[in-house]
Amino acid sequence: MTTTVPETDLRYPVGKFNFESPISDADLPMLIAAIAEAPGALRAAVAGLTRDQLATPYRPGGWTVKQVVHHVPDSHLNAYTRFKLALTEDEPTIKTYDEAAWAELEDSRKVPIEVSLDLLDALHVRWVALLRSMASADFNRTILHPEHGRVLTLKQLLGLYAWHGRHHVAHITSLRKREDW
Repeated sequence: MTTTVPETDLRYPVGKFNFESPISDADLPMLIAAIAEAPGALRAAVAGLTRDQLATPYRPGGWTVKQVVHHVPDSHLNAYTRFKLALTEDEPTIKTYDEAAWAELEDSRKVPIEVSLDLLDALHVRWVALLRSMASADFNRTILHPEHGRVLTLKQLLGLYAWHGRHHVAHITSLRKREDW
């Protein structure tokens, strides 16, 4: 589900997501578990960080740790909505958003990270309940993603967002390791 990237590429500490990697029905429980675990993993990754550490970019030219923390619920709110659209409409065209612009908005800069951590906790309770209620066939429902220019299954989206949580947690934990925090 991921592709290998050079170890020096700080953008992809867990590799890039590969939409072409097959996801079987047997993979679904593991992927749902990754979604369920993401809020706790993000909370653990930022535990004890100071204001200055939260203001540190995870890589040169990258977002600050604080922006990363605010980005995850922004992204996962969109994912949750995409799942609900796909379950209630036939192949909806989803709305994309400019995640970099969202990360620059004042709420991503000024609101304490605890607000986004709490939001992620609550969101994932709902999302995981929805995911666990879905039949295997439901994961074959599709959306049209105009940014990718392709039709994606909910199975692929589940893989993507399971990866996404690990990806951003690794941005923070890799930074902590490099900085010896």
